[in-house]
Amino acid sequence: MSSSTTTSRQALRQALLQAREAWAASPQAALDQAALHGHLLEVLEQLEPDCLGLYWPIRGEFNPRPAALEAMASLNCRLALPWATKKDSPEGVSMGYRVWKGEEFGTVDGCGIPCPDTAAVVPDVVLVPCVGFTREGFRLGYGGGYFDRWLAGQPHVTAVGVAWREAELTGEALVAEAHDHGLALIVTPDGVVG
Repeated sequence: MSSSTTTSRQALRQALLQAREAWAASPQAALDQAALHGHLLEVLEQLEPDCLGLYWPIRGEFNPRPAALEAMASLNCRLALPWATKKDSPEGVSMGYRVWKGEEFGTVDGCGIPCPDTAAVVPDVVLVPCVGFTREGFRLGYGGGYFDRWLAGQPHVTAVGVAWREAELTGEALVAEAHDHGLALIVTPDGVVG
C-alpha cells in the first residue's frame, strides 16, 4: 500500500468515525438501531448459524448483542465474541473467538475490548463492524487488519457486515486492496446490501 493510500484511508476513517460518534448521540440513532436489529434477525434466520461470532460495540457501532441473544434463543445457536491481542503481546497481532453465553463478565482482551475469558471456538457466521463499506462488499475498518487476517484463515466462514447507512462509500472513496476480505452481505437500517 502506498503512503498516499494509507494517508487517504486514515483520513477517511477519521472523518467517518467522527461523523458516526456525533450521529450516535442523535434521536435517529435509536430508530436505526431498532430497524437494523430487525433486518439482522431476518438474515440470521436465513443463515441459521451453528455458532454466531458477534462483536462488542465501540465508538457508536450498532449493538448486535440483543439480536444475537434473540438468535441464540430462537435458533439454538452458540455465541462467541472476538479476543484480540496486539503486536507487543507474546502472541503478536491475533484474533480468535471465545464462547459467550450472554453472561456478564469483567475481562477484556489485549486491545481493551470486553470479552469473556472462556474456551476458544470458531464460528461459522461472523458479524463484522464497518466504519465504511461499499455495495461491492468491501469494508473500511479501524486499520488493524484483525478481521481481515482472521477471515483469510477461515474461508468457510460467512462474513456479514453490519453498518449504519451513513457509512456507505461511493465512487472511488474506497478502493479494495489485496488484503481486504470481502463480505457476503452487509446489513444496514435500510436492509441488506450485496
